[in-house]
Amino acid sequence: MHPTLLIDRSDRARIELSGAHAVATLNGLVTNDVAALKAGHGQYAAALTAKGKIVADMILLMLDDRIQVHASPSSAPGLRAMFAKFVNPRFATLIDITDRTGDITLVGDHSAESIVRASNGSVNAEELSALPHFSFISATIGGAPVIIVQLPPIGADSERVYSAIVPRDALERVRAAFHDAGAVDASVEVMDTLRVESGFPEWGVDMDENTLPQEANLDDMHAVSYTKGCYIGQETVARIHFRGHVNRSLRRLRFSNGVIPPRGAVLQDAEHRGIGDVRSTARSDRDGAIGIGMVRREIDDGQAIDVHWEGGTTTAVVAGKAKGAIE
Repeated sequence: MHPTLLIDRSDRARIELSGAHAVATLNGLVTNDVAALKAGHGQYAAALTAKGKIVADMILLMLDDRIQVHASPSSAPGLRAMFAKFVNPRFATLIDITDRTGDITLVGDHSAESIVRASNGSVNAEELSALPHFSFISATIGGAPVIIVQLPPIGADSERVYSAIVPRDALERVRAAFHDAGAVDASVEVMDTLRVESGFPEWGVDMDENTLPQEANLDDMHAVSYTKGCYIGQETVARIHFRGHVNRSLRRLRFSNGVIPPRGAVLQDAEHRGIGDVRSTARSDRDGAIGIGMVRREIDDGQAIDVHWEGGTTTAVVAGKAKGAIE
């Protein structure tokens, strides 16, 4: 039995919006339907430029009286700037709680059991396991109030993932409670390898302010609503969805002979035409040298392609979308 992995991701940004118009304000800034969320539930979403390019991707949690927004460290500056520009303090209150909170992420098929043990049985295991993705429950762990969020499964073996949002001053107590429940520390590099195995894109690596949501497969990941109405960048995203397609998208790659190329390595077809580039890479215990690349749409899954960079070359197989739909 593999132990539950404990990964500290407290460097992720956590921002709260509250007030009578907080939902309407955020709904006009992100791709998903915030107004449809009920307390205790969450969703994946993105914020876009006026031209429909990705400023940040994020997780939204609907609490009883406020909305909590989680974003990666790399995308946080752009998201904060967008909120500062468009969130009118007369309609919604914006509070950055990153320094006041922490994020302990648990990964593994037995992570739910670890949480139950750490809570001294106050968390119901069946309720925890049955949570829809991005939904959450409140708990007490290490004597501190904690929000436990179920995230989509990750890694080659689709292992369960829970994120515990805790007060910063209780971080060590909560960590100790998880250690006592059998969790073992793991690095953020382990989390990144699991991410690449799954094909989850990372802002600043696989996608950025030059990437359309459909190129990053965010619509397949249920991050885009096509029925909710207007938001910044909506016109471009809707036009692609209803009238056309993107010419490239993020795809998973499996490199030959254990060789991991550098980010930016050029992908070529059999006629030596450029068909994309390498973004994320990792070494997987199960799949060897793997990566995520931006690949032209005419390249089929299973097709062998060439990979070139200064001082090296290898081949790769295109292994499917990164990421397929989150069920």
